[in-house]
Amino acid sequence: MNKFRKFMYGRYGVDQLTQGLVILSLFLTVLTMFLRVNLLILISYIPFLYAIYRVLSKNINKRLQENAVYLRFIGSLREKFKNIKLATLGTKTHKYYRCSKCGQMIRVPRGKGKISITCPKCRTEFIKRS
Repeated sequence: MNKFRKFMYGRYGVDQLTQGLVILSLFLTVLTMFLRVNLLILISYIPFLYAIYRVLSKNINKRLQENAVYLRFIGSLREKFKNIKLATLGTKTHKYYRCSKCGQMIRVPRGKGKISITCPKCRTEFIKRS
């Protein structure tokens, strides 16, 4: 175990992007079992080999930047799916509007007629029908 520690000293290691690449590789491998496309198994090796490269890399600053870009991308995807989920699940009791100035999602109760809505983030007022 001590030899492994010495080998990994100064190397980047595992982060969220590396985990995502391994999961993508596993997903493509399982997909290959169902689709029976031999080229897909070769394609599934690419993210896995890149994940190994990232783990063993000594260029830590570059790997941190790549991980930051990945986390921003995943965060924006999660936010979009969260907004879609909120808009579809709460449609019976609430309506959702997006502020035209800052883009903040605003939830208002249904059945109140024309109401003035104030954005909690930028304080912009607009009138909508609930």
